[in-house]
Amino acid sequence: MITSFLLIPPVKMTTYIAQFTAKHRIIQLEQSTIFIWQQDRGAIDPTLLASKIIRESAVHFFTMVAGINYEVLPEDIAVTVLKTELFNG
Repeated sequence: MITSFLLIPPVKMTTYIAQFTAKHRIIQLEQSTIFIWQQDRGAIDPTLLASKIIRESAVHFFTMVAGINYEVLPEDIAVTVLKTELFNG
């Protein structure tokens, strides 16, 4: 019996950094900070990046600010990505 295996090399991920601001529809405070993520090397999709920032950063920031008695919904947050670049840190 002959068995063959197709070896797929691991995908090398590239690290990026983004400067962004996030505003909530009701909470009168703006989050202004950076976000670091990894993805396959290539074009950055601004819509996907904004969605990732909302899920992984902004919702938690506004929940911390508002407290546990106020439900922060992702659709109430608007993100503006100001700048992105490769991150070598």
